[in-house]
Amino acid sequence: MASPQSVLITGGAGFIGSHLVDDLLAAGHAVTVFDNFSSGSRENLASVIDDVEIVSGDILDRDAIVAAARGKDVISHQAAQLEITKCMEDPIGDLRTNLIGTLNVLEAARQAGVERMINASSACIYGQAVARPSEEDVHAHDPNWSYGVSKLAAEKYAQVFSSDYGFPAFSLRYGIVYGPREWYGRVLTIFLKRALEGRPPVVFGEGDQERDFVFVDDVVAVHRACLETGLTGAHSFNAGTGVATSIAHLAQLVCEVTGIGEAPVRENVLPGERSALVDGRMRLPAELAVMHLSPAKTERLLGVTPSTTLRDGIAREWSWLREHSGRWTEMHY
Repeated sequence: MASPQSVLITGGAGFIGSHLVDDLLAAGHAVTVFDNFSSGSRENLASVIDDVEIVSGDILDRDAIVAAARGKDVISHQAAQLEITKCMEDPIGDLRTNLIGTLNVLEAARQAGVERMINASSACIYGQAVARPSEEDVHAHDPNWSYGVSKLAAEKYAQVFSSDYGFPAFSLRYGIVYGPREWYGRVLTIFLKRALEGRPPVVFGEGDQERDFVFVDDVVAVHRACLETGLTGAHSFNAGTGVATSIAHLAQLVCEVTGIGEAPVRENVLPGERSALVDGRMRLPAELAVMHLSPAKTERLLGVTPSTTLRDGIAREWSWLREHSGRWTEMHY
């Protein structure tokens, strides 16, 4: 275990960020959460609210993030624009948050003289898979959405700052992270909410799209390893499982875990069209056919192996949802 440090975590009130906060506190670190609460929630921090410092601020405010970083040993940068529909509607806004915001955080890290920086990236930097599973230093980086472009550029800037100013920088390429406190809008959450309402999942088309679903606790383990590793320089790591699950199979698992007595429903929705059965949902244009991440480098260099099966992870999120059904009211995707 690393000795206690002072950690600034941007986006610490979000889904993934709040789980990282829990883990950092459990390890004895002093934690400051920097969040603009546009998507994060104080409810996510309810169990630790008295143990963290909270700074309400935006990563686009350079002065604010520089001030928050003073005296910190580590910055974990989790704040981001995550919604694919927003990146399509407003690619400049997506770029501003994910790239200019990250540059502000890197500049804050430089001025604070931090010991290391951890950066939330995305499997979307790979784009459509040309080989599987995607390996960090082998697979082409050819994003199909502007979101992936902004995340890839942010990784490159982290590498430059690491080289120029000497602090290790670790970028974590998240697969489809799921678990308690997840926001409502992605496919698993839609399936689970329908189950809560006593309705079966709706699968668009054949449901043969494949995704690497990784439980949030396994992402936390990768993050912890980045905090404790002796690696220097800049590195990118997949945070996935090495298992690609079809959406059709995911729907079947949800039916089994939740006990829904009906089979999944198929709806012929083409990319860019809106569903008639799932209110407010459009099938994303240019969607990925396959997201399948190799965990080999993460296992080799960080010693972390994903341990949560998809069935068990779904059961844990289902249990949380039944106790927090009021959390999922507005769809974001």
